[in-house]
Parts: sequence; C-alpha cells; structure tokens
Amino acid sequence: MADIRGRIGAGRLAPNDRLPSIRRLAVELSVSPSTVVEAYDRLSAEGLIRPRPGSGFFVTEAGRTPAPLVRLDPPRAPEVDPFWVARQALDADPGTSKPGCGWLPPDWMPTALLHAGMRNVLRQATSLTTDYGPSRGSAGLRRFVETRLRQQSITLSEDQVLLAGSATQALDLACRLLLRPGDRVIVDDPCYFNFQTLLRAHQAIAIPVPYTENGPDIAAFEAAVARETPRLYLTNSGLHNPTGATLSPQVAFQLLGIVARSDMLVVEDDIFSDFEPEPAITLATLDGLSRVIRIGSFSKTISASLRTGFIAADPERIRLLTDLQVAIQFGGPSQVATEAIQSVLSSGGYRKYLEQLHRRLDTERRATATRLGDLGIHPVLMPRGGPYLWCRMPDGVSSTALAQAALPQGVVLAPGNVFSPSLSADGFMRFNVSHMGDIRPFRVLERALKTMG
Repeated sequence: MADIRGRIGAGRLAPNDRLPSIRRLAVELSVSPSTVVEAYDRLSAEGLIRPRPGSGFFVTEAGRTPAPLVRLDPPRAPEVDPFWVARQALDADPGTSKPGCGWLPPDWMPTALLHAGMRNVLRQATSLTTDYGPSRGSAGLRRFVETRLRQQSITLSEDQVLLAGSATQALDLACRLLLRPGDRVIVDDPCYFNFQTLLRAHQAIAIPVPYTENGPDIAAFEAAVARETPRLYLTNSGLHNPTGATLSPQVAFQLLGIVARSDMLVVEDDIFSDFEPEPAITLATLDGLSRVIRIGSFSKTISASLRTGFIAADPERIRLLTDLQVAIQFGGPSQVATEAIQSVLSSGGYRKYLEQLHRRLDTERRATATRLGDLGIHPVLMPRGGPYLWCRMPDGVSSTALAQAALPQGVVLAPGNVFSPSLSADGFMRFNVSHMGDIRPFRVLERALKTMG
C-alpha cells in the first residue's frame, strides 16, 4: 500500500493510469500475490484506485495531488485559547505525556469490565447492533440513572431522564433549546473550557463570575444577574472543574434564591459524581429539577469511546429535548454503547473499581502535590476527590508560556487562561494527577521554570 500510495502521491501514477498487475507487483516487491490483492482491495475501499473487470486496477481522480496555488507562510504557533488543550491532548502522539488532559489513562480504566459488557451485548439480539436507538435511549440505562439520582435525594419520575451521545451533546441540546443568539449566560471564572467554546458556537455571551473554594462569589453573582439579566447559569458543583472545589450548602441556598427571583435556569454538569467519596449537595438536589437541568456522563470512569450522557429535567423540557435529539440525529444514542455501559454499571465489579480508583487518586494527588511543591507550584486547595489539582505558579511565571515551552518536549499542560473567560488565571495551571505518575512532566517543568526564572 505504501509503495503504490507513494507513486500516486509523487505523480508517477496519474489518474486513469493502469497499476502493475498483481503478479508483476508481487515479484517486483518480493511479496506474495495475496499481499498485493489485500493492498489493492484496501486502496479501492479508500477510493484511490478502482478495478475495471478484465483490465486491472486504475488510479482514480481522488488520487490526484493538487498543486498549491500560492506559497503558504510558515505555520503559525497555535493560539492558547479554550480549544488549545483539547487540540493538543486529542491529537497528541501516543508517547506524549498529557497531565493537561481531562481523562484517565487507559490503564486506569475498567477495561476488563468493559470488554465483558461488550461481549454480553454482542451475544444479544442482532437488533442492538443494527437498529436506531430509542428516542430517549435505552430503557434499562434510563432506569439505572433514575435510581442513582433518587439515591442523591433528587425526586423525579420515569419521564424525566433522556440519554444522549455524551455530556457534551446533552449540553449542546440544552443550549439549542434554551438559548438564542445574544443571550447572556453566567459561567464560573475559572470554568471548564468547553463551556466557553460551546456558548460561542451558540452565539451566546459568557458572563464570568469569580469562583471561590465554596462556589461562585455570591455578591458578584447577584451583581452580574442585576446587570446582565442572564438566561442561564452554567456550572459543575460536585467537584468543580478545574478547581476541584465543592459547592457549600450555604452558597447553594443563596444562589438558588437569586435564580428563582430572577427567573433564570441552571444547567448543572455533574460528570464527576463517580469520583466523589460521598455525594455532595448539588443544585439539582436542593431544587428538585424545577429550575435546574442536570447533565451527567459515563465517559470519565468507564469509556470515552463508548460515549453516553444523560439529561434530567422537568417532563416538558425532556419532551422538547427528545424531539430535538430526534430532529438532529434521528434517535437516541447507540444501543451498543448504552447496553455495554449498563452492563458495566450493574456489575458488582464497578463498585469495587470505584473504591480502588478513589484510593489510587488520593495517593497520586498527595504525591503530585508534594513534588509540585518542590518546584514552587502549590495547590490552591486539596480536593476531596477527582483527578485535578488547580495550582498557583511561582511569582512571575506565566502558565501559558510554561505550557508552550513544554509542548515541544512532549508534555501537554493546561494553562490557567484556557479556563478563564476573563483571562485572569495566567498564574494558575490545572494538573491531572493520574498522568503525573512518571518523572517526565516534573523534569520538563523543572527545566522550563529554570529557563523562565
């Protein structure tokens, strides 16, 4: 394949040129004819070549290499914006160290449970692997979500949960339903960077409010509401991203009072609930899904590949969100994904996995905080759970410059300003402790800090 692809790319084989016969190319490359047959079949599937019965294989127009019309300038350094960490982490080479990413390493995930769940699914009816998913998603997984929400003291009926393709898709559905261009949305400062990018995609305006160890600054929140008349407040409160803070009951009570008086809605993204040693007081718990829409996911602790999220809200909003999901993708999430996820969740092994995960994160959190402290980098607080440490840089050190210096050395970091709508967090950085188990990130940080110092 590489040889033929190279000939096409170099222009030695042009569109409509006939390729060497299978026997001739096998002799030329000293490989078996079956190897050439497989290569030609793959290139045909890619559309680079096509067979003509009785005549052989020919290069298609898709194989033409377009000549550049203008000389391109050297590539610019990527801007460190809310997309920056996602771009670097998602597209990194396999050997890249990624303490700036938001997920666990593969060897931390419950792969044995997941593989068993996949085998269970594939042994079931063929329709699971061929049909569209139900409009609200798998009934079994919805019942599981409902039960778990009730265990968190959230009162709801069976028609108040909708499964979606991911928490991000669930949030996108909520934004499509609730927002119009120009609407104001209060976000925490700092906040999960994808909140900012999604609001931008919906042409909404993010209004940042400082976030403290106990939740949003209530005085600043109330002032922003009075000044901007926002439509929504978008947050995660159980384990806040990126700070790891937990919303206090006092702040939650005050916040919901402001929301009710101002006729606002709250979208509460709670995808880190399985990282919590004990369930936190959340806005959905206190509100009962009247003004709060709860979003969750299973990608952080089970699989980011078989992505499945959910929305819990009042029945009328669930009805509208269901219709919207059908309009966008004609059905709920993949039944293969939802059934596999349910199989993992309902196994006794998942609870044991979470217990081990909590202990492992606690150990890595303490070890990472100690080693970062030796470099003059200190956590703002020690979270009660989860994979993140939100840390203060040494005086005068820019986390943006530090992240840019680390990237060519094979380390992806998460500088503070990607999380800050006001760009006021350049002296902070988020570390994923599950990716800090080897020495490389610390050595890269040490060298960069010496250079910058």
